[in-house]
Amino acid sequence: MSLLYVDENGAVINKEENRIIVSYPDGLKHSFPIETIESITIMGAVQLTTQCMETCLTKGIPVAFFSKGGKYFGQLHSTGHINAGRQRKQSELYGEPFAINFARSIIYAKIKNQQIVFKRYIRTEDAVTNDCYLQMANCRKKLESCRDLKSLLGYEGQSAKAYFKGLSHVIDPEFTFTGRSRRPPRDEFNSLISLGYTILMNQICAAIEAKGLNPFFGFMHQDHENHPTLASDLLEEWRAVLVDSTVMSLINGHEIHKEDFDLDLETGGYYLKKNGLKIFLGKLNNKLQTKVKYLLGIQ
Repeated sequence: MSLLYVDENGAVINKEENRIIVSYPDGLKHSFPIETIESITIMGAVQLTTQCMETCLTKGIPVAFFSKGGKYFGQLHSTGHINAGRQRKQSELYGEPFAINFARSIIYAKIKNQQIVFKRYIRTEDAVTNDCYLQMANCRKKLESCRDLKSLLGYEGQSAKAYFKGLSHVIDPEFTFTGRSRRPPRDEFNSLISLGYTILMNQICAAIEAKGLNPFFGFMHQDHENHPTLASDLLEEWRAVLVDSTVMSLINGHEIHKEDFDLDLETGGYYLKKNGLKIFLGKLNNKLQTKVKYLLGIQ
């Protein structure tokens, strides 16, 4: 299965017989068997024909729409997988012991994955790296005795602060950053991870809907209008191992450079140029296709 990304303005995505055809303004065409397409991500002024739209809805292929700079607009998806009975059971779990245990397991795995990614990029141990790693380890240990969501989220926040401080210390000096920034991303590192998180959440959202569940009814994150909180919940565990590791590999491996970004003078945000976007999407797509062995429970 493959994830199809189309990011060239003026491109047209059509359906011909049993294939998805992407036609570019320069006359170039790419053809893909429909049964191999898992999802389609559109970035920029790309046209999706009615025939292709109907096929995606019929086959259950989600289509996500982004701006050229990576702002998420929404998703085209079929209602064929909605399961009312499952969603009723899903809603009944809110406020039950399940919710706390679910949150604890997710946050525990998230911190453990952050430790793994951070340790991978430590070349020389020093006071900063040792302190950041120890803070994450302490937060993970304290989760075991937590019995309320507020405390769990508190330790999650402490660990995240230590984690990003640590990454800023081990990243290529050219891309050093000063903490997490979102809207807009104030540096190139935050630009990359923000786009990656958005793409990954879109994939998770589609997987949730394919199982007949409601992605807008979560257990950890507070309800926000038009925000899929269950997808946000499930995203937490995979941020580090899928997105952060990809970004660190690109930067520290010198596969992406400062000149691959533009600074928006109006917002102060950094966004990928065409070549940088191509490099990033290619690397992230390969990562998302990687099989991961999943271990259940707190280890």
